[in-house]
Amino acid sequence: VAIREHARGRLPGYMVPSAFVVMETLPLTPNRKLDRRALPVPEEVAEENEAVPPRTPLEKVLAQIWAGVLRLPEIGALDNFFDRGGHSLAATRVVTQIQEIFPLEVPLRTLFEAPTVAELAVRLEEMARDEGVDALGIAEALLEIQGLSEGEVQALLAEEPA
Repeated sequence: VAIREHARGRLPGYMVPSAFVVMETLPLTPNRKLDRRALPVPEEVAEENEAVPPRTPLEKVLAQIWAGVLRLPEIGALDNFFDRGGHSLAATRVVTQIQEIFPLEVPLRTLFEAPTVAELAVRLEEMARDEGVDALGIAEALLEIQGLSEGEVQALLAEEPA
């Protein structure tokens, strides 16, 4: 924790490593370069904070997107994208998926400036309000559709428009 706090005080949040491994020596190749393949895989470390589940429909949709991109079983509302293993390429994937769901132009820097689900949801709500987009309504509809069975979806698609 002390190393992470020291790094946070000197680096932008997205550059702070998500895991640290203490080693006596670094593995080297015969050419005396770092042997990245011989580095140990960091162990999962329990977070200092208790997980806070996503609270709003928008937070739930964002957490689903992050979980899919980061290949994690779940994401909390206060989880930091970069602490959970996110990087610039993963951030690009997240922003692309957000833009596929919500008709908003979301700059990539938004995720760097608002790196938690809760912070990003607030930023998206502000952007949506400025653009006249009902982000909450879209998130609610998406979650409702996800809760339907395949048969229910087919039945709704077969209905005549009113």
